[in-house]
Amino acid sequence: MREQIDTPRQAIIMRGLPGSGKSYWVSQFVEAKVQQMELSGTPAQVEVFSTDQYFCQNGIYQFNVKLLSKYHQFNLTAFIEAMSDAVPFVICDNTNLALWEFKAYQAAAVALGYEVRIQQMGVPTDLEHQLVCAKRNRHHVPLNSIKRMGSVFEAH
Repeated sequence: MREQIDTPRQAIIMRGLPGSGKSYWVSQFVEAKVQQMELSGTPAQVEVFSTDQYFCQNGIYQFNVKLLSKYHQFNLTAFIEAMSDAVPFVICDNTNLALWEFKAYQAAAVALGYEVRIQQMGVPTDLEHQLVCAKRNRHHVPLNSIKRMGSVFEAH
């Protein structure tokens, strides 16, 4: 009788302010995971889902608050579809500062048999961290917006 090896499936939910290093962390994780999977002869299957991708038109980021809710729904749907297709590693790369922002991702992952990992970058309520994030975020989110976002952060 042949032993069946069950590959664990993992859903990673990123949390942090713009500029905190979420996307950098994701790129490093994906690169390492792809190398590891290729070395073991396993096809590399890691998918990243970010609401920001829907705001990119012809390579230019154009945020529109009126489309935010719609694009968050698109992102959640794509995340769930990937898990339904048994993609081994799925990542939600959004800010997820309030608990309600990622609860649907977490609930879907659990329901579909995924281990959930919450990966928080920095301390969103810390002023020094907010200053760093305001300087280095790629969407030019100003410090006053970063501070406001930090003030709504909820620990899980």
